[in-house]
Amino acid sequence: MTTVLTYGTFDLFHIGHVRLLSRLAELGDRLIVGVSTDEFNAGKGKHAFIPYEHRAEIVASMRSVDQVIPENNWAQKRADIITYGVDIFAIGSDWEGKFDELTDLCEVRYLERTDGISSTELKAQLAAPEPQEIERLGHALDILQQVVDNYRGLP
Repeated sequence: MTTVLTYGTFDLFHIGHVRLLSRLAELGDRLIVGVSTDEFNAGKGKHAFIPYEHRAEIVASMRSVDQVIPENNWAQKRADIITYGVDIFAIGSDWEGKFDELTDLCEVRYLERTDGISSTELKAQLAAPEPQEIERLGHALDILQQVVDNYRGLP
């Protein structure tokens, strides 16, 4: 039985996550996913929109995922590989070379990410709406102001 291990925040769960987890599951017979806790993310200077408990439940609901564990710190990867009898540690290619030191314990693979989508990009889009959206919001505010003005004019 081949056990595969990966880690991630899995915030704003999207098709890129689905595809990555599916490809990871194809590497072996059992897929374990470490989901970064809110406390660990805070220590990295990151903030997830979705709380850890919800992200872990979403990931666990994927039929390609056999087990979800909390990722509490960077150092736990070595212990997790030993504890869970991991054969392959795999993660997105944006981490290329960052976990090569684990090759003394298991095979390390970096998988290509899904083009055109990432949680970071989604957060940026949410933080900075398109100009057309700002124009629509401005128009809606103008209408609301007219309603307020009309209401104030009532006897």
